Amino acid sequence: MALFLSILVGLLLFGAAGLFIVRQQQIVLLERFGKFKGMSGPGIHFRIPIVDRIAAKVNMRIQQLDVLVETKTKDDVFVKMKVSVQYVVLKEKVFEAFYKLESPHAQITSYVFDVVRAEVPKLRLDDVFEKKDDIAIALRRELTESMDAYGYGIIKALVTDIDPDIQVKDAMNKINAAERQKIAATYEGEAERIRIVAKATAEAESKRLQGQGIADQRREIAKGLEDSVSVLNNAGINPQEASALIVITQHYDTLASVAEDSKSSLILLPNAPHAASDMLNQLISSFAANQELQNLNREKNA
Repeated sequence: MALFLSILVGLLLFGAAGLFIVRQQQIVLLERFGKFKGMSGPGIHFRIPIVDRIAAKVNMRIQQLDVLVETKTKDDVFVKMKVSVQYVVLKEKVFEAFYKLESPHAQITSYVFDVVRAEVPKLRLDDVFEKKDDIAIALRRELTESMDAYGYGIIKALVTDIDPDIQVKDAMNKINAAERQKIAATYEGEAERIRIVAKATAEAESKRLQGQGIADQRREIAKGLEDSVSVLNNAGINPQEASALIVITQHYDTLASVAEDSKSSLILLPNAPHAASDMLNQLISSFAANQELQNLNREKNA
């Protein structure tokens, strides 16, 4: 009885030792005496202890490898490029992925270095930034062709960072700042030109309206003088005396306007008390002399 129990316990332990569990998104490779036996997917499985062994647990999830590459551009600028490669083990090629390639990371890194250092030296630094998607496409194409034979599929190859030397970045920033200052100066000059043109146009319009106002004012003054002379003639005052009287009246009106402003510094010449009388006599004499000259000219012409 004890022997039976011992054998039973031994069998149970032997069976328990042969049980193994495969997690989701994993595939287990089994070997029997060093030779590949088969693969087991997710779930619980049994292997013969000592005879069968688990050779590997292959991760079937998408994985990412980041590679930092330093290379030189066509214009002799050294840049560091960070490339992210997303890859996955192909379900139908798990055997090749494990037995053909010992280090997929090293293999992918080698291809990334090879492609980047073949593509980037063809481009200038500015073009590297603009055509990083083209570099990524070339990377994915080369990696897909090369890694497929080893059981790996390339999902994406991305150029995630381009980092030139710090002095080069400073120079690029200065160039960009100078370009923006140039554009700003151009816009500022254009705005100043528009302001000058607008101001000149406004001044021209102002002077035109001012001149029109002065012309209208003088026209009205002349009309008023004509009416005033006509009224004085009807009152029996001859034209010379009427004109002199109007001038004297305007002179006193001007004096009255100046006197209304207590802070005015305007000085009228002449401004003596007898100036009005002298002005009147001079005007009458001038008008009389002018009338005599006109009469003499008429007699000569006759």
